[in-house]
Amino acid sequence: MSDVSVRIEHEISQDSRLAITAPLGEFSAARGFDFRPNPICLSLREGDRIVGGLIGHTNWDWLHIEVLSVAAHLRSRGYGRQLMEKAEGIACAHGCVGAWVDTYTFQSPAFYERLGYRIFATLPNYPGAEQRIFLMKML
Repeated sequence: MSDVSVRIEHEISQDSRLAITAPLGEFSAARGFDFRPNPICLSLREGDRIVGGLIGHTNWDWLHIEVLSVAAHLRSRGYGRQLMEKAEGIACAHGCVGAWVDTYTFQSPAFYERLGYRIFATLPNYPGAEQRIFLMKML
């Protein structure tokens, strides 16, 4: 029998991440669910300077918005909506049926609700007295 142990890794290299996730990927693939995310990266630019954007991916017929950011001086001008609508359009072109995102009570849940997203889960006391909010929308 081999020497198996649990170790704390203080840094996560790309190679370590791939090695750790490989067994899960193999397990899912054997059941017909290959994890092959298609990245989406939209930048919001002011001249040549990036002042926000959207990072996400599509996989298994869903869009996951990982990050949406707009510089403070550009908020409330429709740029966040434009980024979301562009990502949703890309997702639809890839055959996605829905989109999901998470945010916090101290950030922007009302923004996503105005775009047609609805809350499907919350995580209380994260952080502190705030909540992490998970929202989804059928496309």
